[in-house]
Amino acid sequence: MTFAVPVLKLGWTLGSGTAAREALAAMGPANWFDILIGMFLDEPVLATVMAIVLSRTSYAYFAARGGALRLHAMPLTASALVTVLVPAAAGLVVAVFNGVGWGLTTGCLAYLLRLGVVAEYRSGRRRRTTGERTGRHAGNRLERAADAAWIVSLVLAFLVLPFVALTVALDGRAWSSVAFCDVDTGHGSGRHRLVELARDGAGVVGWDTSQDSVVNGVNCATDENDVIRSPWWSASGTG
Repeated sequence: MTFAVPVLKLGWTLGSGTAAREALAAMGPANWFDILIGMFLDEPVLATVMAIVLSRTSYAYFAARGGALRLHAMPLTASALVTVLVPAAAGLVVAVFNGVGWGLTTGCLAYLLRLGVVAEYRSGRRRRTTGERTGRHAGNRLERAADAAWIVSLVLAFLVLPFVALTVALDGRAWSSVAFCDVDTGHGSGRHRLVELARDGAGVVGWDTSQDSVVNGVNCATDENDVIRSPWWSASGTG
């Protein structure tokens, strides 16, 4: 999904697979990840859900590979403090780019889902040596809370995150800066609207939305409107 969603974003926003291929070639492999970063920075829901899923998934992965044994040897308060580090960092990153409210939501939910992993091991619902579920039925509030956190994490990872990612990929908005630049078309210079693909000295390499091609632009002025084409659901509804 890390590669497929950005490619889908390119293909829909620019209008075709050929356009996506030309844009990727112009960007170069070093800049391909910028598409995903741009989607993350500009879409608070995607940033929040992705950060929560990555926080919980990484924690569960390392817990199943020896981390649970080490945490079990710690006092409960100490393990809870260790557990909060990554959610706090994720919340801070999201807060910086998307606002304090989104950051707090990210940090709190990520921490709660990590505590759910802790509860699974503490209650014996998972084996500390392998991370496998033991199949025991939930017998108290802690175990039921751990099950609820596990179900929420599955819903976020396999339903919410793909849905949000696809929605962002097909919304028709640029993943990068949009600007009006002077472009030499071979028949004189004119102002064209470009989606920035890469920097080139004092100018940019961009996708010309009117010419449907990669061009070099100079003397650029930012366009606050980042919509390149209609969202997929709008276009399909009228098509």
